Amino acid sequence: ITIILILFIPLLIFQHTRAGEIIGGHQAVPHSRPYMAIIERELPSKKASFCDGFLLNKEFVMTAAHCQARLVFLGVHNFHHRNGVQEISSEEAYIHGNFINTDTVFKNDIMLIKVKGNFPVFETNKRTIFNKGVQPIDLPDPGSLSRPKSCLVSGWGKTSLTAKHQSGVLMEVNVTVTDRQCPMEHSYCCDGESGPYRGDSGGPLVCEDGKAYGVVSAFFTPHSGDPSINIFTKISDYASWINSTMKHHGMVN
Repeated sequence: ITIILILFIPLLIFQHTRAGEIIGGHQAVPHSRPYMAIIERELPSKKASFCDGFLLNKEFVMTAAHCQARLVFLGVHNFHHRNGVQEISSEEAYIHGNFINTDTVFKNDIMLIKVKGNFPVFETNKRTIFNKGVQPIDLPDPGSLSRPKSCLVSGWGKTSLTAKHQSGVLMEVNVTVTDRQCPMEHSYCCDGESGPYRGDSGGPLVCEDGKAYGVVSAFFTPHSGDPSINIFTKISDYASWINSTMKHHGMVN
């Protein structure tokens, strides 16, 4: 029986931070991944829950479609230390029209969040400000057919299979895109022994040229006892949708 285990298990408000690593990885150098964003999800239960995302320009953040957005935090390394962090409200979330969410699978798991330009940022700024800790990341060229191999994943998710809480500081891990066919269309896959875990949904798969090639979506185990596989939404397959969405709903920077 194929089992899909979803990565968006809620972050537990970053309290009682557990020392450790994104599975198999290490703590990132503070603000060395300035494109990273924490996204507070908007849930009916009102219980705090978080995903990751990444900044494309001053107006748009990319994340997974299953991450409903309320607030976006930029410039974060340690979530307990808010100095220099920009907190911006979500103006609108644009979920891919063919996104499918079932009990066993996500398909077309990609979303763009437009952030409000006039929301107070910790009572000092009123828009997304680029600085050392806040910078956008580029996406691969739409016509590129090359498959990345050596990549990196960052996030504030759980650091082990048994961890009760997510990491309060940004972790990162190197992963290798597999040659074998992914179980999902429009996806990249990496072996799951090292990689993202619960709470890392929506973060980027950043590869050799420093561009974001994928969005952390899910992981699955083909059969009981088999190694798990991490699934990333393949960004280049959605280039037309990304460009048209940003063109019609904002100004591409």
